[in-house]
Amino acid sequence: MKKVAFHTLGCKLNFSETSSIARDLEDDGYERVTFDQKADVYVINTCSVTENADRECKHWVNRAMRVNPDGFVVVVGCYAQLKPEEIAAFDGVDMVLGATEKFNIGQYLHDLTKKDSGEVHSCEIEDADFFVGSYSIGDRTRAFLKVQDGCDYKCTYCTIPLARGISRSAPLKTVLQQAREIVDRGIKEIVLTGVNTGDYGKGEFGNKKHEHTFLELIQALDEVEGLDRVRISSIEPNLLSEEIIDFVANSKRFVPHFHIPLQSGSNELLGKMKRRYRRELYADRVERILKKMPNAAIGVDVIVGFPGETEAHFFDTYNFINSLPIAYLHVFTYSERPNTEAIEMDGVVPIPERKKRNKMLRGLSAKKRRAFYDSQLGQRRKVLFEDENKDGYILGYSDNYVRVKTFWNPNLANTTNNLVLRKQNNDGTVSVAVERDVHLGHVRSNSSIPIEPHI
Repeated sequence: MKKVAFHTLGCKLNFSETSSIARDLEDDGYERVTFDQKADVYVINTCSVTENADRECKHWVNRAMRVNPDGFVVVVGCYAQLKPEEIAAFDGVDMVLGATEKFNIGQYLHDLTKKDSGEVHSCEIEDADFFVGSYSIGDRTRAFLKVQDGCDYKCTYCTIPLARGISRSAPLKTVLQQAREIVDRGIKEIVLTGVNTGDYGKGEFGNKKHEHTFLELIQALDEVEGLDRVRISSIEPNLLSEEIIDFVANSKRFVPHFHIPLQSGSNELLGKMKRRYRRELYADRVERILKKMPNAAIGVDVIVGFPGETEAHFFDTYNFINSLPIAYLHVFTYSERPNTEAIEMDGVVPIPERKKRNKMLRGLSAKKRRAFYDSQLGQRRKVLFEDENKDGYILGYSDNYVRVKTFWNPNLANTTNNLVLRKQNNDGTVSVAVERDVHLGHVRSNSSIPIEPHI
């Protein structure tokens, strides 16, 4: 039996696709092993959001070659679509598959003889106009379910439309079927993923109109029996309607957690980025979420160092975010990407200044997360535990995305428990108290006995 290993760079969407590609190869008779084991085939699923992701691709090619110099290396993903010839020239790369061909990888693995240079099977991005469903089952706690792909937005810094093509969606019937498959595997949580998730429904049956809306999608998923909870990975503020917020607030399975890209708190820069909202709308969405769900966690994407971002623009962003009752930030440092409008813009921000601004916002994120965690102490929340023993502890997430921990107990793995959030620890977690009833052989919460880690 031939062995195959995978490594995924980038977003949850990539992880869902890697998992589906892996299952296809397992169905073809391959045995999946870890990337640090000797394999016949190494598959690297790449990202191209930042320059670092490009460099990481080369790093993982070299790593595969150190483990097995005779291993057949295949590179797929966004970077592979954008720069296939560049990747094909890397030492050790045998094959590069573009946006459409990555899902047909098994058809290209008949001859695993190492090659002098990489063989390219790419496509024009206009050909990436059909949807291929996928979901990840890397662990038995949660799954990333792909419901949408591609993007019709033209943000001036972004290469994703060039790498993934137009916006298109999974048929609603398919999403529900895959959700039930995930439930049947014993997985408790589904995370909805896509490039522009809120645009769900466009291109559902190969046309540009919306057959269904994102609201209709989440309404249907809320009725899937056996599903414990659903999380929305990310949604654009202009697509996060009041109706969606109101539905999540009263739903049976959707959790009070939203991740909403902001990118800049300066309306001037939002215009230069060609974002489809202004900061006033963003603030309105945050206000409505917390009015309906006072304990909701709200995450924010933000870019620093965009061309033309003066110190005044940056502090406009900093102060705006600081004024919002959000829970955490994902901070990205702008990097020049070929074939984007932004690369031609004036006002280039020096690299050291970009790094300084990134550090300041990461500091703000740490402060916001600690304040949010503090606000949740003493509350009882639904916690889904993972199934890994990490130095004597078991970790998990509350429904509103608080990272929690307690002493390792295998009976807690992949279970949901109503637990009191006790105290913050220095490692970015919150302790919870759990008592195991040995005689009955089940786990139950006990808020009166503070059994918690001392760190």
